[in-house]
Amino acid sequence: MKKIILLCALSVLMFACKSTSATSTNIDTKAQVAMKGNWVISSVSYPGSQYVKVNSFQIADSECFVGSTWKFVSNNNKGSMALTKTGCTSFSSPITWFVNKDKQFVLKVLNVGIKAKKVKEGYILMLANQTPTSFQLVDKIDVAGKMTDVVYQFQKN
Repeated sequence: MKKIILLCALSVLMFACKSTSATSTNIDTKAQVAMKGNWVISSVSYPGSQYVKVNSFQIADSECFVGSTWKFVSNNNKGSMALTKTGCTSFSSPITWFVNKDKQFVLKVLNVGIKAKKVKEGYILMLANQTPTSFQLVDKIDVAGKMTDVVYQFQKN
């Protein structure tokens, strides 16, 4: 009699992004000015995406961010973001953000009518591969004890 070993795939829900804590507030003005304008997330990628689901910014599944629109105003560090993908819950919110000298992108998602200084939690991602028409925000998440990069690819709109 043969022994049969069955391998099963496991889906795991992971929450992405870390809350802001002790991070540098020395602004990288050049990086921020280059981000000014309207952007779209063209893709979200990470190893094991067929098995692991990432809840981005505690808002929605990372796939719902593909096609989302973002506006960055560099002179006052404000902006907005909106999720509109079919099959996903729609979401829009004002944001505050900045890029520090360590290339960390610091983001706060705001509720309408709430001032940024009242919001105590936010997210820190790394800014990477910045060009005049694209950039990436990279989040590091823990998947079963292994740090994994979630890459949000932005394209100029």
